[in-house]
Amino acid sequence: MSGTGDETKGEFPANPEDPECPEYPEYAERVLAVAELIPAGRVMTYGDVAEWLRDEERPDGLVAKDGGGRREGGPRQVGRVMALYGAAVPWWRVVRADGRLLPGSELRALAHYRDEGTPLRTAPHAAEDHIPRLDMRRARWDGRPEGGDALPDGGAVP
Repeated sequence: MSGTGDETKGEFPANPEDPECPEYPEYAERVLAVAELIPAGRVMTYGDVAEWLRDEERPDGLVAKDGGGRREGGPRQVGRVMALYGAAVPWWRVVRADGRLLPGSELRALAHYRDEGTPLRTAPHAAEDHIPRLDMRRARWDGRPEGGDALPDGGAVP
C-alpha cells in the first residue's frame, strides 16, 4: 500500500457527540470502518486507507472504468474525514506516510502509541520539538490479521 507525504493539515478530530457535528456521509463511514479495523500498535497511512477503499467492490458488483472500484477520494479526503469525524475511532492509527505525528495532537497521539506499544523512532538531534516519529517499516499494517492471512472477505469493510 502506498501513502504520500503531507496528507492532512493536522486539524484535531471533531467530537461526534456534539450536536453541531453533521451525520457521517457514506464515504466517511467507510473510512471510519477501516480505522476501526487497524489493530492496536499498528498504523495505516491516509493513502493506505484510500487504497483499501478503492480496492473494495462496488455494491452493484461492477468495477469503475478506472479499474479501482469506487472513486470517492484519495489521501487528502481520508485526512479530511479523520479531521472531521475521527474522534469516534482510534484516529491515531491513521497517519502521515512520513511517520511524523499529527501536528497539534502529537502528545495525545504519542500517549496512545506508547500505551499500545506502537514502534517509534527517536527524534533526530536536529529536530526542534524532539517528538519521536512512527517507525513506519515496523508499525504499518497491511490489512492482514496479526499473524494470519488476508481478511476472509478479501479485506472489504462491512
